[in-house]
Amino acid sequence: MSETFVPRYYEIEQALRARIARLEPDAPLPSDAQLCAEFGVSRMTARGAVQRLVQEGLVYRLPGRGTFVADAGARRAASRLTNFTDEMRRRGSTPSSTLLERRLRPAEPAESRYLHLAERDPVVSVLRVRRADGVPVALEHAVLRGGVAEAVLAADLESGSLHAALVAAGVVPASGRGRLVSEPATARDAELLDVLAGSPLLVERRTILDQHGVPLETTETRYAGDRYALDVEFTVERPGRAPSR
Repeated sequence: MSETFVPRYYEIEQALRARIARLEPDAPLPSDAQLCAEFGVSRMTARGAVQRLVQEGLVYRLPGRGTFVADAGARRAASRLTNFTDEMRRRGSTPSSTLLERRLRPAEPAESRYLHLAERDPVVSVLRVRRADGVPVALEHAVLRGGVAEAVLAADLESGSLHAALVAAGVVPASGRGRLVSEPATARDAELLDVLAGSPLLVERRTILDQHGVPLETTETRYAGDRYALDVEFTVERPGRAPSR
């Protein structure tokens, strides 16, 4: 049996997430030096793990003083993708899912393009209603390359995290691209999300790459418009300055 590899920065990051969920806002976290001693890693690895949490808004740093837990009510930044399970726990909610579909099947043409697969290569299709404290927040349809089928088909996808199962199998969701649009709720959306048909949904479509830059997952998530939000940071472009070509 081959051993799975979990990057050390991810191990530290997940351990800190668990601690943050139990702490009050502004509570101190271990210093970089303390994390180095606890996990047996370099200062660069420890600092990188903490910086990922800073970018997500989970923690904040004060120069010369240390790292502290941010307000639990912080929302997800549009530039970061946090798995739903961790995101809801960070907000103090209990995450769960209703699994509607999990099966291995041939890829559809669009899925083959997004995942760089040959025509009708196998993919794993996962359809879930994602909930916070029992309330439906999103309808999520994830399609993953067939090479991760064993991990996905065996994972607890109702109370657990799909991405955590992938990481445990040595496949780390690392980067990607996505698009956000507004769409009216369909009849199916209305039934599964307990919203009115035609009411506005926030729809996110994304493709995620693994730690080697290989397409791993293409997902459409349909959020109830009044139950989810994204925070956006930006710079203001100076008037009259057209982008160079």
